[in-house]
Formats: sequence, structure tokens, C-alpha cells
Amino acid sequence: MMRFRDTIICSVCVLVAAGLFFAAGQQLDTINAQRQDMKLIINQPLENAPPSLAFATVAMGAFRGLVVDILWMRADKLKDEGKFFDSKQLAEWISILQPRFATVWEFQAWNMAYNISVAIPASQPEQRWQWVRNGYELLRDKGIQYNPKALILYRELARIFQHKMGGISDDAHKYYKIQLARMLGHIIGGVPDEFFVAAMKAPKTWEGLIEDPNIVQFVTAMQKADPAFTQDEAFVKSYFSLLEDTSRFAPDANSVLDRYKASDTLISFDLFARAYYLKKVWKMDVGIMHEVNEKFGPVDFGDPNAVLSMDWRHPDVHAIYWATVGFKLAGEQEGRELGSDEVNTDRIIIHSLQNLFRYGKIHFYPVKYYPVLEDGTQSTEPRYMTDAFLRPDLRMFDRYNAAAKALMIKYKDDRGRVESLGNGYRNMLINAVLSFYQARLNGQAMRVYKILQDTFPRPEFTVPLEVFARNRFLEEVRDNFGIHDAREQISGLLQESYYLYAIESDDEAYGRQQLAAQLHDYYMKEYGDEETRRVDLPPMSELHLLSIKDFLENQMYPDYIKEGYIGRMRLQQPEAFKRFQEWMETQQAEESPSPKSPEK
Repeated sequence: MMRFRDTIICSVCVLVAAGLFFAAGQQLDTINAQRQDMKLIINQPLENAPPSLAFATVAMGAFRGLVVDILWMRADKLKDEGKFFDSKQLAEWISILQPRFATVWEFQAWNMAYNISVAIPASQPEQRWQWVRNGYELLRDKGIQYNPKALILYRELARIFQHKMGGISDDAHKYYKIQLARMLGHIIGGVPDEFFVAAMKAPKTWEGLIEDPNIVQFVTAMQKADPAFTQDEAFVKSYFSLLEDTSRFAPDANSVLDRYKASDTLISFDLFARAYYLKKVWKMDVGIMHEVNEKFGPVDFGDPNAVLSMDWRHPDVHAIYWATVGFKLAGEQEGRELGSDEVNTDRIIIHSLQNLFRYGKIHFYPVKYYPVLEDGTQSTEPRYMTDAFLRPDLRMFDRYNAAAKALMIKYKDDRGRVESLGNGYRNMLINAVLSFYQARLNGQAMRVYKILQDTFPRPEFTVPLEVFARNRFLEEVRDNFGIHDAREQISGLLQESYYLYAIESDDEAYGRQQLAAQLHDYYMKEYGDEETRRVDLPPMSELHLLSIKDFLENQMYPDYIKEGYIGRMRLQQPEAFKRFQEWMETQQAEESPSPKSPEK
């Protein structure tokens, strides 16, 4: 009897277990589908892989991690051997096998932006640029999608913008800066911060946009005018292409645009289109861009509470943006350790702010050259190429200063890091004192000098400001007169000369201009390179025009000084005054080079 009862109980248990397994099996397809939709399935089949690798990844199942380890060691070895393209292929397979292995995305982007790009001759900058762009797009569009909390990826993305594109180590760095400005100039070049505030309130989707009946009328009119204006993303791209070149579309499309010109409807659509394009193509959020403007934007000396926009064509601004996003999404966990990834991301922000102080204003200008023809002879007909020159933006000092102080407080318990950060801070203060002093902004120079004296009490900082500035100037010229020093010194001397000219100290003004010209000649003789123009300076005539513009836009100079300069220039140097007026009329086009079509 007992045995029979046990048999019955076992049978019931088996039936219940079978039922549970059956029920679970019925849910499995649904669960797997949901995992697929949420991109939680990482064991995707490899495409274009050798049969042996494809077989191994399927057959080994749970041993897939071992396959990844072997591939990773092989990729690293190929990199060390200089076989960058082979290493790239293995890295691609690893990222497919283990998309949440953040380090492989970092490796692959670095390999493309740094190794593969420089394997291409500097005479082919467009090819180099493509690999640099491949690197940052891989991180931005794929790596971060799979690893949204991996700070290392945001740091590497920021580093590509700051160092590879914003720095001067690559022979094609000017080409990178020009291309970045071209891709973004027609979207956000020169827009005030009010644009970002308004864009935050704009519809986020196409469906939300066309809830407005006036927008529907505009969209319908454009679609009737030209079939290129289909729905959603294609419409936005066609809109920007039409703004760039009307000849690529039917004449009726431009007529519709003219009909809506300055209307609230077109203003609303334009606002949506720019914010939508930034989000869809550049993966950038206008709200965070506003936060970056608010926290790191240049200071308005006339109204310190005003929020000025960063120049979003500048690589260092993108470095700050992506480092900021990294901290927002990956660096705010409670009780986290301040590891090397966080330290290096913080350093990127602080170095980018320093760079923006030293060369935050971008200027594009035409350079005449005579190309070599197919028969090997040099053309007698000149052609023109666009060159880039970056110059100081003294409005960035206070942003740098606040960030540097905050960073030393953040790492106050790490003596080594505080010492390292302090050394950089001290050097920046020394440079800033000289920059303000040479721009004849003695009040600002004295303020920074006082910060230097209070923070770093040393005997060499106890001398009068004039003596300190002179000693620093001689030290820079004598010991290490690099491109950053050259543009700061020359710009400062020229602006000082305009101030002296305005107050009728003509001999002193002439002396400053002569010294600036001598420094220019000395630098170009020592470091100029006509072939790559990697660290060349513009001609003195262009530097004069730029420095006059900076002098007149500098809020720290009283209006009566600027008016005095312009008045004397108009009367005593009429040809120079006319040339400056004509040059200023072309600045809007030169400051934002003719954009290419929006990215495909």
C-alpha cells in the first residue's frame, strides 16, 4: 500500500514537473524575442569570418569566452607587429562576439584613429580623416550603445577629439579641424545659447513635429515641390542640403522656402531640424550642450551672469561634451572609487579648457599655392586651399580656473595626483598672467598674478608684475618657442600696439609691431614647413587683421579706446581701414567654411 502511494506521488510530481517545463518552454520564444529587441543577446553569428572561426564560435558554445581571449591576444600581437588592418579585423570579430567587452571597442577605435590613419601618407589627408572619423563614430554609434556605463569609452571618444583632432601632432590636423567645422558649421556654427534652450522645448520626434497643422502644410508643400523631401530623417537631410545648394533641388522647393521665410512655422521647423540632426547623426543632446555652455562657456566680461555658447565647431568643445556625458551616465555611482579612467576623463576636461584659453578661436583663411601638374611641372596658375589658425580666447580663463580648483579638491586625498594637477595649474597661471599682460589687460593680469602668488608662494613670484611678465616673455622666446607660445606672443603684442596707437603712443606701438614681426620671422624660419603647414603661422598681414578684430571685440578694453583706434586708423591709415572693412565683410563665410552635405 505504501509502495503504491509512493508511486502515485512520484507520478504526480513527474506530471507537475513536465507541466512546468512545458509552460516554461512556451514562454521561451517570447523571452528570447524580448531579449533580441532589447539587444541583450550577444552571441550573434559572425559575418565574413573564416569558416574555422565561424564553426568554433557556434560549436564551442559556453567556450566562446575562450575564443575571445585567443582572438584578443592575437589582435594585440598583430598590433605590436604593425599589422593594423589585420588587428582591426580581429577586433571587429571580438566586438561581435562580446559587444559588452568595452576594452575591445576602445582598442579598435584607437587603432583606426591613430595607427591606421597615420599609415596613410600625409599627402592624402582625406583618407586619414576617414579613419579618424571611423574611430570616433565606432565609439559614439556602437561601442557606447552596448556599454552606456563604460567611462573608458567616453574618455577615449573625448581623447580622439581633443588630442587627435584638436592637437598638432598629426600632419593632417588642420584638415581634421576644417572637416569638423564644415560638418557642423551649417548646423550650429555661431548659434547663441538661446538656441539650445529653445531646442530643448522643441518636439523630439517627427510624429510630435507634425502634430502642428502649420508644419504639416509646410511639409506637404515641400514634398509636392520635390520628391526628395520624403518623411522623417530624409526630409531633414534634404532641408539642410537645400540650404547649402539650391541647384540640387527643383526650383519650386526653394520657392516654398522663400514663401515661409521668417515665418514662425519655418523658425519652429528649423529649430526642430537642427536638434533632430544633432541627436540622430551626432548622438548629441541639446540639453546637455546647454549644460556645457552654462558650466564651461566663455565668460562675458560685461555681464558675468550671461550664458555664452561654446564654439561647437571646435574639437576641444566636443571633448568636454563627451567627458561630461560620460560622468553623467557612467561616473555618478554612489561610493565609486576614483580610478584612472575617472582621473584621465577629468584631465581631458581640464586640458580642453586650457586649450580653449590658449587657442579657442578658430579662423579659416585661403592660402595660395601652385600645384604640380601631371607632367611634373609646376602650374603657373595659382589655386587656393583653406587653412586653419587657432588663437587665444582669454574669456576662458575663469572657467579653467574654477574647474582646476574643483579638481584639486576632488582628489585632495591623493597627494601624487594633487601635486601633478598643481604643477599643471601653476604653469597655466604663469602663461595666463603673460597673456593678459600682453593684451594690455593689466587688471586681469594682476588678478591672475595674485592667484599665482597666493596658491604657490615662491620667490620668483614676489617681483613686480612688469618684471615677472618681462622675465616670462624672455624665457618663452629663449627656451621653448612653440606654436602655442608664438601665436599668444604675437597676438598679445599686436593688440598692445593698437592700444598704444589709440592713446597716441606711436613709437611704442611701432616697437610692439616690429617685435611681433621679428618673432613671426624667427618662428617661421625655425619651424615653418610649406609642405605640410602642420605648425605654420598665417602671414603677418592676416595676423594683423585677426588681432584688430580681437582687439575691437575684447570687452575689457573701454569703448573710447576702441573708438580712438578706429578714428585714427580711418584718418591716418585709410587704405588699411578699407582693407579691414572688406575683410570683416567676408568673415562670416571664412569663420564657417562652405559646408558639405550632411552625413549620409
